[in-house]
Amino acid sequence: MSLARRLYRGETAFPLIQRRKRFYVVSLVLVGIALVSMLLQGFNLGVEFKGGTTFQFPANGHSAAQARTTFERLGVGEVISQELGRPGTSAKDIRVQAEPLTSAKVDEVIAAVQKDFGIADENQINPSSVGPAWGSQITNKALQGLFAFLIAVIIYISIRFEPKMAAAAIVALIHDLILTAGIYSLTQFVVTPSTVIALLTVLGYSLYDTIVVFDKIEENTRGLAGSTRSTYSEAAELAVNQTFMRSINTSLIALLPVSGLLFVGAFLLGAGTLKDLALALFVGLASGAYSSLFLATPLLADLKEREPQYRALSARVLAKRSGTPRGAARVAAAAGGPSVAARTGGSVAVAGSLAVAETGGAETGGAETGGAETGGVGTPPSAATLAAAARRRPPGAPGAKRKGGRPSGKRRR
Repeated sequence: MSLARRLYRGETAFPLIQRRKRFYVVSLVLVGIALVSMLLQGFNLGVEFKGGTTFQFPANGHSAAQARTTFERLGVGEVISQELGRPGTSAKDIRVQAEPLTSAKVDEVIAAVQKDFGIADENQINPSSVGPAWGSQITNKALQGLFAFLIAVIIYISIRFEPKMAAAAIVALIHDLILTAGIYSLTQFVVTPSTVIALLTVLGYSLYDTIVVFDKIEENTRGLAGSTRSTYSEAAELAVNQTFMRSINTSLIALLPVSGLLFVGAFLLGAGTLKDLALALFVGLASGAYSSLFLATPLLADLKEREPQYRALSARVLAKRSGTPRGAARVAAAAGGPSVAARTGGSVAVAGSLAVAETGGAETGGAETGGAETGGVGTPPSAATLAAAARRRPPGAPGAKRKGGRPSGKRRR
């Protein structure tokens, strides 16, 4: 059966939680790159955040680089110029963002632009000034909304599920925020109010994808602590594989229209506002799909496996599986040893070349005091232990003698 068909039917078995350390490393590297870029390079803030004067005028066949040259010749400080498309036409406009200018300087710039770009009517040049106070208000409102959202998420998940699921979900949300902000820092895309709106939208999607996986985990782990069918990590991994195709479908459906906004609307049509919105959505949606499967769920499994009840569950599951040669091999692989002996009742099962015999020690949860085992994993027996075990073989065991000295395999004549 092909991989695509098994994905569609939910029959995949990707060892996502078994390989969680690799995903932790990948996430740490990506987050580290994003943080370093934000600290060293910073962001390309729009005029709405740092204040300044903007000019928008017809390109008339000229480029944004030529507009930048005109402004620099006039002694205007650092400027940001970009070409914008006009809806329904092939004509383009040029938008230049500069530092705050006086009225006299604005008039000088308009006259120079009108001359260099062949603009007959000066009313086609639209200057506008924005103070930094408005941008700071937007930033404060965005931060207030972000903190309120995170608090509401923690309360809801803690009530609906449990606090450890809330902690894993918050880590995934912060991971998505840092990666999205890091992309803006690396690419030096202009950060506008549209970017802030897109970031808040990404938080909701990322949380939704994580909640879907957590709901399946809760279903698979209900009553698990009192059984021996699987460990918590195995149940969580099963939930991830069961929801894997759903997460992929949801992410693709969400990314397709966003890709249209980003690549068609922004790059082909030149709509700068769409570019600010679409890039944050595209990166955030992709990061949210990754974090819900490869970060939030493995982190939740690590947190839950530290609880005493699930540590005891893991010991019981390993002890139960060690009752067969396959289970013993699994325990040996988990313990890093070559081969171990597993007990079932009073018999002795030998796995590999070692054999551990009972010496009358008491068992508690698969651990024996006489065999120096913990969780069903034994140490190599000594010669004295093997000899004592051979003398005390239970009745009916191969080679044992019955009362009267006759071998158990011969009949009385």
